[in-house]
Amino acid sequence: MCLEATDLWFAYEEGPSVLKGISLEIKVGDFVALIGQNGSGKTTLAKHFNGLLRPSRGRVLLYGEDNREHPVAHLARTVGYVFQNPDHQIFSATTREEIAFGPRNIGLEESEVQQRTEQALEYFDLTAYADHQPAILGFGLRRKVSIAAVYAMRTDVLILDEPTAGLDWKSTHELMQRIVALHRTGHTIILITHDMRLVAEYAPRCLVLRDGNILADDDTREIFRQADLLRETHIELPQICRLARRLEPFNPGRNILTVAEFLEGYGNLAERMR
Repeated sequence: MCLEATDLWFAYEEGPSVLKGISLEIKVGDFVALIGQNGSGKTTLAKHFNGLLRPSRGRVLLYGEDNREHPVAHLARTVGYVFQNPDHQIFSATTREEIAFGPRNIGLEESEVQQRTEQALEYFDLTAYADHQPAILGFGLRRKVSIAAVYAMRTDVLILDEPTAGLDWKSTHELMQRIVALHRTGHTIILITHDMRLVAEYAPRCLVLRDGNILADDDTREIFRQADLLRETHIELPQICRLARRLEPFNPGRNILTVAEFLEGYGNLAERMR
């Protein structure tokens, strides 16, 4: 098992509990989306996976070892975390230095640091910006720099907090294709997002959070089938899913998530209705 949480409770200082007895398992190679409204506990939960936060009660295991037994620097070798705001990560004078910082900080040989840095620059199409100051790049580029810096760490687990926020469709598609490629090579992906289209298209499994509790943990297709759950958590289905539901009487029994599935199920609808 990659990650396990058992009866996980957490409160900031003397405040109310933000996480309330959460238990879950994430297997090696899973692609999981954490969804729910603002304040539901998604980011707070994810920060326990790499030790940025420590449980008030309960425990989190990474490959069977209690996270509390290891410092964040040690956990960062296994669990990479991309913050929602890239400006919370970027601090180096150049993009190349930003990407090289993590591998160098964990004591890798300089030749390995340089190799990882160049590979990350190329993988995320950042070579042209290698010697630019990342803090003054456009938001989309800063987002790519922050992800490339975590990519260079070669962690088994990659947590992405709203990775496509502020990106146009083309940039979103390109980024998600890179994340999918990482998943196919065996990486465990944890995606925090409000974009249900991304969830429908890329994440086979969903955890639905509300008020610090997990309301549902299931296949995304099954989650999106539960109208009462979606209504209760104020989650709106992607447009293509809503359209498919309106057309379901013409092709019953389908639970469509993506445009490709819609075209397969309803592409010849006009012809069939003649």
